[in-house]
Amino acid sequence: MWPAPFELIYAGRVLKPSYPIRTDRLILRPFTPADLDPLHAIQSLPEVSRYLYWGPRDAEQVREVLETRIGQSALLEEGQALSLAVELASTGELIGDGVLFWHSRLHRSGEIGYVFHPAHHGRGYATEVGRALLKLGFDGLNLRRITGRLDGRNEASARVLERLGMRREAHLVENEMVKGEWTDELVYAILQREWRARR
Repeated sequence: MWPAPFELIYAGRVLKPSYPIRTDRLILRPFTPADLDPLHAIQSLPEVSRYLYWGPRDAEQVREVLETRIGQSALLEEGQALSLAVELASTGELIGDGVLFWHSRLHRSGEIGYVFHPAHHGRGYATEVGRALLKLGFDGLNLRRITGRLDGRNEASARVLERLGMRREAHLVENEMVKGEWTDELVYAILQREWRARR
């Protein structure tokens, strides 16, 4: 198990990870301007955005996204997101990203998400990143509840959340219009005490 990769300032309960964060096979780190081309190689693929709100992005759109993500390396206030580039430790290749949202200080709630290049699907990397994000949320930010939301057709992502010990709490039928069609949404969640019991 990797060491606690964060600094806590208890007066305001903020999360400033100590980078890089290393898992068994991956390195999680802040985004940098050098990530533009590999990030574009991921986000320009139609299969990557199939179950997401956005479609394939051109270079300029990815540049704008990257500028935002570069500034998301710590959680200082509720409503913010922590965006992490995911590299293969063995090669340094950027293969995807993970995100931890801090929704509410009062309710101590957050959400995780992840996106990977299709060439790296099916190898357990999303589960590995999910575990790291849960640790950051529960140990680093002392969240009480973390959710994961996904398109109801995304069976592979649902299996990832289940492997993380998250329970399916809702199946919302045709609740959103996404890219011109009504889509179902699944909501998964896990409580801090449940996550700690699993460890």
